[in-house]
Order: sequence, then structure tokens, then C-alpha cells
Amino acid sequence: MQAYLFVHFKEKRTPDGEQVYFGISRNGFDWEDVNGGNPVLWSYYGDKGVRDFTIIRTKEGKFVILATDLSLSYGMLNQYNHSWAKAARYGSKCLSMWQSEDLVNWSEQKMVQLGDEDFGCLWAPDIIYDKTKDDYVIHWSSPHISNNYGFKGIYYSRTTDFENFSKPQLLYKKEDSGVIDSAMYEEDGRYYLFLKSEQNPGKIILMASETITGPFHRIEAFDQSMEHVEAGKYEAPTAVKLEDKRWCLFLDYYGCSAEGQGYVPFIADRLASGEFIRADQAFTFPYGFKHGTILTITLEEYERLRAYKKLPSEY
Repeated sequence: MQAYLFVHFKEKRTPDGEQVYFGISRNGFDWEDVNGGNPVLWSYYGDKGVRDFTIIRTKEGKFVILATDLSLSYGMLNQYNHSWAKAARYGSKCLSMWQSEDLVNWSEQKMVQLGDEDFGCLWAPDIIYDKTKDDYVIHWSSPHISNNYGFKGIYYSRTTDFENFSKPQLLYKKEDSGVIDSAMYEEDGRYYLFLKSEQNPGKIILMASETITGPFHRIEAFDQSMEHVEAGKYEAPTAVKLEDKRWCLFLDYYGCSAEGQGYVPFIADRLASGEFIRADQAFTFPYGFKHGTILTITLEEYERLRAYKKLPSEY
């Protein structure tokens, strides 16, 4: 038996929304909050806000969270002057990182600088283990000086220990639009990369490759699955393989006021098919989870998180 952890933030205008929240589920569809719906971790460095989480269990059993270092609650009213373009150019020069042995006791926040002065904001990191090289590939989206900080591309860095990181390289670039919010999964020895295409179409797309760093080709069957999904209103794909071997893809709906935002599920038998069926009625959330990642956990870990409570004095 397995359970699931969803690491996410909340879409709020106040700084407490852009912190680390946990949701848990026994079946991947019915979710409950952890710590009474309050943050599990708080960002004190950089922008003092974090978004767009990823989490991985390393082969040694350690847990690592990475996140975009960005506070729109503070920043849009302060240093970014209500400009997404300015945030994309000058925000999040580092990623925020926490590590844990048990999902309850976490290290202090660490700021990880993967880019250099040629990069704009490092958005929405994701991590995947590369079994062929026995290391971890961290990938994210950024604008870059190479095209005058125009269309964003997906870049990657490698690490074996989350202490030392290779120089970033380009993973994927789309010629007719920016791409953001990359999420990669392995199935039957092939690699599948979900992306948000910012234009042409302004929707989630699915790419595939024989190797973890590409080259990637488009899965057209997935485009057909997204045919009736409104353009410009979904982002932040995250997927998990359920216990019955089906895949559940969650897309973050942002096409309304903050109160109505949150994840929408789609189900597929296999990633390779590209055939995902929307399943809104099959799941419940206690509130609108925003841009995160799902991790498979044990029932023991599920019960430990379910019992977790953090006092105000413990932040």
C-alpha cells in the first residue's frame, strides 16, 4: 500500500500563502491538509516567499525540497513594481532548498545558486533521478541573455549530493514561444516532459525522449487530449503513478480569482499514449493547492504527517 504527499503553496495576497504547505492522500484523489492547513516550513531568506515546489526521495532515502525564491505578496508591491516581466528578469536568482530524513524534521533553508548573471529568474524547479549516470537532474525555466531575456527555455544542472552542481545547460527550447513549468517522468525506459507552452498553443504540451536530456519530440495525442482545455488558464503540471499503475496528471487552474484556483486531475493508463481524460468529480481538496509536486510515500509516513502539528513558537 502507498500514499501520497503534495507539496504546494496557497494563492493568497498575503505572505503566508507563499510558504511550504503539505497535503496528503491515501488514494491520490481525496486530499487532506497537514498541520491544520498552516505552513510546514517558512522562508526567511531571499524574497522571503517560496513558490513552485518540487520534492524528491533520494536513493539514500533523504527528502529534498526545492522551490522558486519569489514573493509576489511582497515583491509586486515593492521591488517588482507590479511587473511580471521585471520579476522574470530580476527575481529568484537562487532556489530555496530544505532537506529531511523523515518529512517532519527539516534542515534550515539553504539558498542554491544554479545560474549566473546571464540568467533571469529561475522558475519552477523539478528533479528527476538519472539511473544511467547515478545522479539527479534539476531542471527549471529561465529567460536568458542569449535571446535578450525573451522566450524562456528549460535549463538543467546535475548533482550527486545536492551540494555541488554542474554548470547549467539548455534542456529544451521552443522556437515560437516560451516554455515554463517543466515536469519529467520515466516510463518503460523513456522520459516524458510536461511543459506549459506560453503561446502556440497557450496550453500544456507533452514531449518524449529516449534520454533524460533529449532531444524531445512532441506527443500529438496529448494535444488532442487538451483540445477542450481552455488556453491560457492552466499551468504547473505534476503527475503521479497510482497504485493501480494508472497515471494521474494534475494541472493548476489559474483562470479565475484566487478563491477558485487549484488543481484539476486527468487520468491516463500510460504516459506513452498521451490520452488523458479529465476527472474533476473523482477528487477532493480541502482548499486550492497551488503549483507543487506529488511524492509517493509509505503509510507510515502518511500517518506521521497526518499527526504533525507545529506550534507558532516552532517557526
